[in-house]
Amino acid sequence: MNVVTQKNLRVNGIDVNYVMDTIDAIASEPAKGIVAFRVKSAWQGQTKSEHVVESYMIGGETVPRRFAIKCDEPLELCGENTAANPQELLMSALNACMMVGYVAGCAMRGITIDSLLLETQGELDLRGFLGIDEKVKPGYDALQVKVTIRGNGTPAQYREVHEAVLKTSPNYFNLSKPISVEAALVIA
Repeated sequence: MNVVTQKNLRVNGIDVNYVMDTIDAIASEPAKGIVAFRVKSAWQGQTKSEHVVESYMIGGETVPRRFAIKCDEPLELCGENTAANPQELLMSALNACMMVGYVAGCAMRGITIDSLLLETQGELDLRGFLGIDEKVKPGYDALQVKVTIRGNGTPAQYREVHEAVLKTSPNYFNLSKPISVEAALVIA
């Protein structure tokens, strides 16, 4: 990767020097690179829920934040269609995580992006979710992600960034490789 090394350089809105300083700091002190995220989710009636982010941890320090994400199901799936459903949020989280990788990866190579579009889709069978057929899994067999990018990069540069994103995107990793999820039940 040819990293841009000019002072005070911003590409695609990314402060390239800040990213390089962050990489150097984490490389020399790995504990600074440990981050922990958490979300609290509360039922809001029917199929609606609200998911609240209050803080995250980076390098052992808690950083306050406050965001709320609404979720609902379409009318046809017993909801009121007031917000994206869990599957759409899952795909949005994948797209958003990968998008950061494309934007930063291009910025670090001095590539200016004019447009970037990620389109993700997948098909699942409700017979699995509804418990109608035990042979039908409740989730996806596969997701398809189409990335359309335009800017001043060459096809070879975009392929390099694409491969880097597939290697380093946390949400791409989390969805494309088996990870452990532990669910504890608390009866209050």
